[in-house]
Amino acid sequence: MANLLLIRHAENDYLGKRLAGHLPGVHLNPAGIQHARQLAEALQNLPVKAIYSSPLERTQETAQPLADLLHLPVTPCDGLAEIHFGAWQGKTLKQMARMKLWKTVQEAPSQMVFPGGESFPQAQERIVAALAAISAGHAEEDLVACFSHSDAIKLVVAYYLGMPLDNFQRTSVDPCSITALSLPKEGPPHIGFINQRMGLEFKKPPETKRRKKRDKEKAGETPSEKPGGER
Repeated sequence: MANLLLIRHAENDYLGKRLAGHLPGVHLNPAGIQHARQLAEALQNLPVKAIYSSPLERTQETAQPLADLLHLPVTPCDGLAEIHFGAWQGKTLKQMARMKLWKTVQEAPSQMVFPGGESFPQAQERIVAALAAISAGHAEEDLVACFSHSDAIKLVVAYYLGMPLDNFQRTSVDPCSITALSLPKEGPPHIGFINQRMGLEFKKPPETKRRKKRDKEKAGETPSEKPGGER
């Protein structure tokens, strides 16, 4: 059994706009390419013994810079692939939000089966089994990088923390982030950390008039609306 680094793919133009799923031709955008290179540079001195990846382009492209630096192959693993979203694949977030099943996705994902796709429990079972098989193929002290997707990694975290599947979306897995999972031969599994960004910058929230005004007040540029600075 091995120590696994679960790494989400870097940014692409579908991110935050449309459900990419298993659509072909979804590649990293310029920011994603840069972050994948930065990630590789941050990890290059670690004793990574093997690299596995979801077969989708965006994960393969995120894994390749690290593989190049370490002179290792990227081994495709179908079990690490994105959830099969079926008929929802390619839809925009606005389109999905108008669907009756959207509430089920958000509030009771354990009951959700994507039309023409798989359920969250099926996806969780698939991904956990894939990681167990990868781990079993390596020595216990080996460090292995596994490149996958946001919901896939969150489902793994929920499984090994004993969280109800309906709560799996309470964790965050950002692009190019790392989650550390150890699967020892003896004793319970252990999650060392979740959503580590390795020095990559988080995007700042968009500016709003209220935030700009509040920031000016903090800097002493304008008076507060109420005595004592209360708002």
